[in-house]
Amino acid sequence: MKPEVFIFHGTEGYPEENWFPWLKQELEKKGYNVFVPQFPTPPVVPAKISEWFDVLKDYEQHINENTILIGHSLGGIFTLRILEQLKHPVKAAFFIGTPIGVRPILNYERDNSFSGFSFDWEAIKKNAQNFVVFQSDTDPYVGLANGQQLSEHLGVKLNFVPNAGHFNAKAGYLKFDKLLDEVNKILEQ
Repeated sequence: MKPEVFIFHGTEGYPEENWFPWLKQELEKKGYNVFVPQFPTPPVVPAKISEWFDVLKDYEQHINENTILIGHSLGGIFTLRILEQLKHPVKAAFFIGTPIGVRPILNYERDNSFSGFSFDWEAIKKNAQNFVVFQSDTDPYVGLANGQQLSEHLGVKLNFVPNAGHFNAKAGYLKFDKLLDEVNKILEQ
């Protein structure tokens, strides 16, 4: 069974922004199913994680031992929460510019109200065969220490990318070759 890939956007995000359409297209060229769900992220009002799980219910049949989860920003927090609850491990989980509660975080209160910053690291580590974390030193939303600590918690080396901002369109990320390379390494295992 071919792996299926999920890309989870962040705060006030949507499926057609940043590098999401490019990565989806690159992976679909190789025959993979790629899902980029639209989650409710109203401006100003914090998103509710329960509403995100409601959206995910429509996709549950695609989450199995061959699934790859890719979370950008708030989508990374959502990925961590999914991993806490899974009854079986997925193939891989990727985290790009993910806030885990280490200040500075520009939207600290908003992100905290989404899910809180207390994570069950043991459950998370059991529920993915591979972890990959990307963080930059120029992210205006999520301080570098978030990526450093997330990597430590997951027992993996941080993929540090200098001057990459928040890995979004504003930072020039309409393509993300380093991410595609890492995804391909796991898909080829």
